[in-house]
Amino acid sequence: MPAVPADPGTAAATASRAGRRRPDRPLPRIADAIEQAPGLDQAAALFDRVSRTVVPRAGALRDELRGRSLGHPVHSILTDLPIGLWTAALALDVTRPSGHAAASRRLVALGLLAVPPTVLTGLTDFRALTSKQPRRVASAHAAFNTAGTLLALASWQARRSGRSGLGTVLSVAGMGAVGAGGFLGGHLAQAMHEPRHVPGAE
Repeated sequence: MPAVPADPGTAAATASRAGRRRPDRPLPRIADAIEQAPGLDQAAALFDRVSRTVVPRAGALRDELRGRSLGHPVHSILTDLPIGLWTAALALDVTRPSGHAAASRRLVALGLLAVPPTVLTGLTDFRALTSKQPRRVASAHAAFNTAGTLLALASWQARRSGRSGLGTVLSVAGMGAVGAGGFLGGHLAQAMHEPRHVPGAE
């Protein structure tokens, strides 16, 4: 029986991993393990279904959500908005200037308002991933960021009810989750070079 040709996307991903593997560094090892975790395929399938529901059909709007006018993904820019706003809220929690509680609560709320466009562009990029490995990493990235967003929402609710201390604790936990998601997003973009194609960036 003739040999079945290897999938080019999977073969390229395997070769890329072999070239960049750094076994002496724990975080890249964790990222590599996530790439090879078939248990994440079910989560990837879920995010794929969500992306097919909310992402516009192929065309000019989807191309703009991918970053056609910028020449690189929009998602990586938009992630700075919720992260920056939530970090500013924590900075006020630590420094405690006059009126910091109300200002921190508003910053957390503004970060939450920045989440929907960030998620939409992320799901649009998800549609462009080329093989199982990047989809696994993207799914873990999305799961951590979802957890971080839910913790930020809980923080805002606690702050709104006057429990600023609990709100700060929830914000710290949320930033930890978002930080883990950010690491995986960086691994996806910088180490795996995914998504590989941005419309209009040839």
